[in-house]
Amino acid sequence: MDDFAYMEQAIALAKEAAAEGEIPVGALVADRETGEILGRGRNRRELDHSPTAHAEILAIEEAAKKRGTWRLSGCTLYVTLEPCPMCAGAIINARIDRLVFGAYDEKAGAVRSVQEMFSLPYNHRPRVTEGLLEYPCAELLSSFFQSLRDAET
Repeated sequence: MDDFAYMEQAIALAKEAAAEGEIPVGALVADRETGEILGRGRNRRELDHSPTAHAEILAIEEAAKKRGTWRLSGCTLYVTLEPCPMCAGAIINARIDRLVFGAYDEKAGAVRSVQEMFSLPYNHRPRVTEGLLEYPCAELLSSFFQSLRDAET
């Protein structure tokens, strides 16, 4: 599969999150050598009552369990929204080689928008591909928040 196919799967996960009343963010971790998807996640903060139940964290945790190690070198993380500081830290700590994200997060993005964590002198710096399928990723978020605003009126 190529980057677009993986991102389409992340978008499908984001749609599942929205259907559950969660902010529509989806993520998956793929092994670059085999193409196997090792972990999938979608936002579950409301369902799990957990501030750390972000799509990226859940995908990284599942991938680490599947691999039997916390080191996810050789992997790419695909996520529909630019990671926050917590998720960027998890990407660094998991030694993920590459991040591909869709929409920018102007309020909490820690890769390009608000902060650039991967440019700091941490012991690991993943490569980044930004803005892949940006419009459909951003549109999911915009539609979700518009529906919340409409429900309030």
